[in-house]
Amino acid sequence: MKPVLFVTSHAPPDRVGAFARLHEREGIEVALFGGRSKHGVGDRSTEIDGISDRPAEGSPFPHRHVRQHETARLAASGNYRAVVCSTGGRVALPATWAGARRGGVALILWTSLWAHPRSAAHLFSYLALRRLYHSAETVVTYGPHVSAYVRARGARNVHIAPQSVDNAFWGAPVIAAPRDPAWPDEAEIKFVFAGRPDREKGLGTLIEAWQKSGLQAPAAALVLVGVGSNPPWVPAGGAAASFLRQDTAPTTAGAPGSPRAPAGVSRVGPVPPERLREMYADADILVAPSIRTRTFREPWGLVINEAMNRGLAVIASDAVGAVAGGLVRDGHNGLVVPAGNGDALAHAMVRLAGDPALRARLGTAGAQDVSAYTHDAWAEGFSHALATVGLSRTHC
Repeated sequence: MKPVLFVTSHAPPDRVGAFARLHEREGIEVALFGGRSKHGVGDRSTEIDGISDRPAEGSPFPHRHVRQHETARLAASGNYRAVVCSTGGRVALPATWAGARRGGVALILWTSLWAHPRSAAHLFSYLALRRLYHSAETVVTYGPHVSAYVRARGARNVHIAPQSVDNAFWGAPVIAAPRDPAWPDEAEIKFVFAGRPDREKGLGTLIEAWQKSGLQAPAAALVLVGVGSNPPWVPAGGAAASFLRQDTAPTTAGAPGSPRAPAGVSRVGPVPPERLREMYADADILVAPSIRTRTFREPWGLVINEAMNRGLAVIASDAVGAVAGGLVRDGHNGLVVPAGNGDALAHAMVRLAGDPALRARLGTAGAQDVSAYTHDAWAEGFSHALATVGLSRTHC
C-alpha cells in the first residue's frame, strides 16, 4: 500500500513522537516547507539533531524539506494513496489541494483554527478556506472546539486528533533542581509561564494580575520561561505597560540598560525540554493567560499537557484551545478566567496561592485527565479519518 503524504510546516519536538506513531500505523512521508514556528518555549533543538524544528536524518519517520510550491507536484505524483495538509502556508495549502485534485487522491485537511484571522491578508483566504472545509474528503481537527467551527463552515466527515505530548517524558521522575540563576529557589509558591514573548500569549495581562494580586517575594514568585532578559514586546495600557519601563538599570553611566521585571518576577530565556521539566517539577502553578488578537487565537497550548503531566495546578484563559477543547475544566482540573481580565486572573492566583489542598486536587485531576491525550490517540484520529475513505492500513 502506498504511503500517505503529510504536508506541514515543521516537525517540532512535541510532534516527533506523534508523527512516528502515525507512520507505524499508516506509513507516511512528511513534507516540511518551513516558515516561522509557533511551537514550544524556545530551545528544544536537543531532541532533534540540534536544529530546531528539523528532524534528524535518523528520525523515526521519512521526511523531506520542500519549498511550498513543490507540494503540488508531490501531491499529484501518484506516489501516495492520500494527502494530509495543514492549514498553514499561503502557497503550500492551495498548491497541495490543487496537486491532490490533479492526482485524483483523497485530501485530508488538518486544521487548528477556531477563529479565522482578521488581518487584511487573511480576509482574502477566508472564502478559499471555507471551500476547502467543504471539498476535503475528511477534516481532522485539534479538538471539539475546532470541529464545531469547521462544521459550521461546511466541513463534513470531521474527526479529532487529540493534542498530545510525550507523557512518559514529562511525567518522569526528576532528581535535579532547576539550575538557572534566575530560578527563585527560596519562594514558597512558584507560578510559571512558559511560552513565546508575543502579545497573544497574554503577558501584559499576567504582569497586570501579578501587580494587582499583592503576592510578594519571597513568599511567592512568578517565573516567565522563554521570555529572556530583553523580551521584544511592550504590553499596552495600564499597570502592565510599566513592565518594561520601570526600574531600568543603566549598564554604563548615562546609557540605558536592561529593564527589570516587577518585584517577584523572574525572566528565563528559552530552555531545552529537560530543563523545563525540572522547572515544572519545582513549580506549583502553570499560568496560560493567552488573549485573542486579530491574527491569532491559541489553537491548544501544549504547555498545559506538559504541566499536567507533572501534577501542576493550571490557570488558563478562555482564549486557550485546551480550555475550549475540553482538557482544562474550571474547578475540576484547573481554574479558567476570562481572557484579558487582570482582576480575574489576580483573584485566581491569590486563591491558589492560599489553598494548597485545592492545588493538590486540581493537579491530581489534571494528571489523570491528560493521560488520555497520547500520541497513540492522535494517530488514531488520522486512522479513523483514513478509514472513512477506505484508505487506512489499520482499519480495513
